[in-house]
Amino acid sequence: MAEAATGTEYEDPRIRRSRAMITEAAAAEFLAKGYQGTSIDDIAATAGVAKRTVYNIYGDKEQVFRAMITAAIATAESYSERLGTSGLTDRRTRSEAPLEERLVDIARDLAQAIHGGPVIRLRRLVIGEAERFPDVAIEYYRRAPQLVMTRLAQALAELDAAGHLAVPDPELAAEHLAFLAIGASLDRAMFDSDLQLDAALTRAEAGARAFYRAYRR
Repeated sequence: MAEAATGTEYEDPRIRRSRAMITEAAAAEFLAKGYQGTSIDDIAATAGVAKRTVYNIYGDKEQVFRAMITAAIATAESYSERLGTSGLTDRRTRSEAPLEERLVDIARDLAQAIHGGPVIRLRRLVIGEAERFPDVAIEYYRRAPQLVMTRLAQALAELDAAGHLAVPDPELAAEHLAFLAIGASLDRAMFDSDLQLDAALTRAEAGARAFYRAYRR
């Protein structure tokens, strides 16, 4: 049974479908109720599968939780990898808009990704379970927020080298851009579920413009 949970070269399509349904149901349950408040019964009912099926595929609630977080991390990592920083530096993909406007686009994209989906609830869940699952929290940070910062730093270093911005410390500049764009709204959203997306986007734009004024040559 454990072998199915870790994956093999061939997996029965029925098990694959059940796995996907369970993972999706687990996300809904854990994000709504937290780890302690969620049971295998809840997950099975939401997934529309037998409780035994959950146990057969994953073994126990901890493994379901880990699988759900791993799937969420993979989605966040995919976003970070394709973050539109090429629109800042790559002549083949960037728009003809002025650099300040391209920075605004990046900032608004970040705000949309964070405030327009389940990211806030996922962060709350990971932070809330960081003592129980410290490795999960570290992996989430490494492959999601930290990867975004790395991509931003790389793009800003290229803009400095090309003479478009004055960026003596790309990593620090990436922090400045991220926190000016989304820092305040992210902090508030961690505690306040009523923060509106429009407000976050407005803050992101203002932050990007402040960053440009601070770092332009």
